[in-house]
Amino acid sequence: MKKEFYQIFRDYQEISVRYHEKSLSVWCYYKPAPRPCFSMTVLTEALSIQHAIIKYFKSLRKNEKPAIRYLIQASQVPGVFNLGGDLALFTKLIADKDRNKLLEYATRCIDICYLNAVNLHLPITTISLVQGAALGGGFESALASNILIAEEGSEMGFPEIRFNLFPGMGAYSLLARRLGMLAAEKMITGGEIYSARKLFHLGIIHKLAEPGKGREATETFIRKHSRSSNGRRALQLVQQRYNPISYEELKDITTIWVDAALKLKASDLRMMERLVSTQNRKVFITDQRKKSMNLLRTPQDRRFIPANASFPMTDWSGNTILFDRRKNHDRRLQQFKSMTH
Repeated sequence: MKKEFYQIFRDYQEISVRYHEKSLSVWCYYKPAPRPCFSMTVLTEALSIQHAIIKYFKSLRKNEKPAIRYLIQASQVPGVFNLGGDLALFTKLIADKDRNKLLEYATRCIDICYLNAVNLHLPITTISLVQGAALGGGFESALASNILIAEEGSEMGFPEIRFNLFPGMGAYSLLARRLGMLAAEKMITGGEIYSARKLFHLGIIHKLAEPGKGREATETFIRKHSRSSNGRRALQLVQQRYNPISYEELKDITTIWVDAALKLKASDLRMMERLVSTQNRKVFITDQRKKSMNLLRTPQDRRFIPANASFPMTDWSGNTILFDRRKNHDRRLQQFKSMTH
């Protein structure tokens, strides 16, 4: 396997990346701390993963089959997909009138959403798996994928109107293309939180899964999608040609968002601070002395360590490994051989 492929799976601070060989899928699990929102670290790492995948595809020789067909974003935080923008950072930047850093944050958001919306300009399909709350920017991020799958009981919405603002990192562009302008404006200005079932009936969610069965539903969708992947990916291109979303559109709208954010009053910022407290309450922490959240386990990632490796060794991401931590060496070795032959 190419070194460019390995680079996709290097260690990240607030995202866990896993590879499922059978479905040729890359799973990106958010694990931000201390709040399950889009910190600058999460944004930087998510964009880095996208660029690593693009670099891998560019490294392929002519007629070489890629090892990636699906890119899935999910969450390790129990009951939360993502609660949106970093409101604590917003309040500070707005109070400081720091337009440049606010625009930098917003631009990073649309960079990621745009690439997901156009499936990285690659022959892949992007999928969002929502298992819990997806609010504000979290909902925008989920909408940006080609396919949105959610578990029954999940909730999504845009609460930004409560602090006199609007979701400015893709919500209007994405919703208006699915629902029409009037329905999109009603959803954004209403500030209502919608159930996954309601959004499924509106046509926003593509597949509704039973509670706790989101991953299985996603894997089932991928299996069915793969059987007719040529036609389905061609249809993705048709959809993007018929109703294209441009980076320039997203950039212009997010600039409007930044200008509007800088006009917020002190009372609006206090409301934003109260929502930060709400975000904090949604994080399950068993011990107040601990600084990290209890995270859901994800499927184990491949280590890509060859059989003749000697320890200590330096792996492909530059980390020093003192000993072989695999519990079932033969099974993992067999998986490695299948990846490299």
